[in-house]
Amino acid sequence: MFGQHSTSRRAGSGHASHRHPSHRHPNHRHPSHRGARHRRAAAGFAALGAAALLAACSSGGGGGGGNNNNGGKPTGGVPTANLPVPKHIGKGEGQLNLIAWGGYLDPRWVKPFEKQTGCTVNGKIANTSDEMVALMNNGGGGQWDMVSSSGDADLRLLYAGDAHPVNMNLIPAWKNFFPQFKSPAFNTIDGVHYGVSLQWGPNVLMYNKKVFKTPPTSWSVIYGSKYKGKITVPDNPIQIADAALYLKTHNPSLGITDPYELTQPQFQAAVKLLADQRPLLKAYWATFTQEDSMFSNGDAVVGASWPLQVTELTSAHFPVGQVIPSEGATGWADTWMLAAKAPHPNCAYKWMQYISTPKVQAMQAVDWGETPDNMLACPYMNKLQAGSCALYHANAPASFLKSIAFWKTPIATCDNGKPDCVPYSDWVTAWDTQVK
Repeated sequence: MFGQHSTSRRAGSGHASHRHPSHRHPNHRHPSHRGARHRRAAAGFAALGAAALLAACSSGGGGGGGNNNNGGKPTGGVPTANLPVPKHIGKGEGQLNLIAWGGYLDPRWVKPFEKQTGCTVNGKIANTSDEMVALMNNGGGGQWDMVSSSGDADLRLLYAGDAHPVNMNLIPAWKNFFPQFKSPAFNTIDGVHYGVSLQWGPNVLMYNKKVFKTPPTSWSVIYGSKYKGKITVPDNPIQIADAALYLKTHNPSLGITDPYELTQPQFQAAVKLLADQRPLLKAYWATFTQEDSMFSNGDAVVGASWPLQVTELTSAHFPVGQVIPSEGATGWADTWMLAAKAPHPNCAYKWMQYISTPKVQAMQAVDWGETPDNMLACPYMNKLQAGSCALYHANAPASFLKSIAFWKTPIATCDNGKPDCVPYSDWVTAWDTQVK
């Protein structure tokens, strides 16, 4: 995210986690789409007209500070917090300009939206969180309406003043979201929402069932020497949070309470754990296909992964399993965030309404190996793919969700208001100079 390093979650360029690549997926229900994923061309994007105002919203100025905010929270909190929100949605402007991860604008759910609303979707595919942050600079620059931001970039967008408050009362399906995703800390600050939660997924421990006759119960298997040369983890500075989560249980004297809010001693302990892990690894992986190959070739037998890789390998009849170890796990969660200077706010609200419905969330979840935020999506998921609701934890109990520490941008100002925490820019530096 900061500088040249970002949490990239699709196949392509970038540092590490390409979570759901844009070229293939094992559970795709339409073989004709198995090749290159739908990518609405951003090239030749026509100049857009003046920003339209929401019918019932007064024209509040401001927004789009565009600062990098690599450190702490700005004085006064989120710069756009007091921008007015609409009381109802006006007539659509006919266009909607979205920045999205590859595959998030699949025509199977985009085209019905366009037909229903008259809002033509123009998409820009981003490969990294850093790219998303750059495109959203200055509140989207009056060009972009929304971005499918991830938790490792959300706070940067908010504290830079690049996101607009959202009236959640205008999004009926939001009431059916799991409680954890109604007002999560990564997109809601001081009770103000800046977008609608979308999908999520845990970072699981994947293992070869032929090697592990019983599932491992602790992340210790990737930090110990027993499986030296057969371990793999993502090439990603956010792995420092995974190490911190492990140390939270195994070294309680450090006093870690939040793996994304680390004091210097806590941070250095996590970095040392990862530096000590490096000689134990077969390799880091940057795309899910790399990890798939290591497991299928026998080069790796255990490692940090996503449910997507488990599904991919299982569908190829390779014996792997997944667990959330006793220490818990980190996880990612995406948000459709509204740009501070969105030129088509009515269409943006219509999109938030539509993308939050259980049927549409189920389509995206099954297609990309994700978990929907809408609690009513399970029946639709199982119709699309038998057993997918349980496979992707969409029927998970609250206790399961509580075991996941969702990504958020590490900043210098801790939640207690003290400037004692290590910002993400330092995470990137430590990853490159101390870990790898």
